[in-house]
Amino acid sequence: MIGRLNHVAIAVPDLDAAAAQYASALGAKVGAPQDEPDHGVTVIFIELPNTKIELLYPLGENSPIQGFLDKNPSGGIHHVCYEVEDIIAARDHLKASGARVLGDGEPKIGAHGKPVLFLHPKDFQGTLVELEQV
Repeated sequence: MIGRLNHVAIAVPDLDAAAAQYASALGAKVGAPQDEPDHGVTVIFIELPNTKIELLYPLGENSPIQGFLDKNPSGGIHHVCYEVEDIIAARDHLKASGARVLGDGEPKIGAHGKPVLFLHPKDFQGTLVELEQV
């Protein structure tokens, strides 16, 4: 059901500093910041030859990323994103197998302009999983 790894998301306490570090220290191709108000984040994508790194920074007072950073002030890995061909079929299969879909269970449009869902970390060995339809 899952396809390739789309990205690994890292919550960061300073978006500009994190982006600069990836660009200067690692020589990575760093995208422009983009606000995602529906998800309460500002993101920057780091392009790698085989996947992406998504830097996450809180957008607004109710950002879920702020809660993560409150618990992890230095930042850290927030979630992994896998591609799926049919997000509704994937959701229905996962729910039938006992996995919990976060939110209302309906896909939202993610940072790439494609439907996404998040799966409860307690159902995936403590890892928050995002599914993105390709």
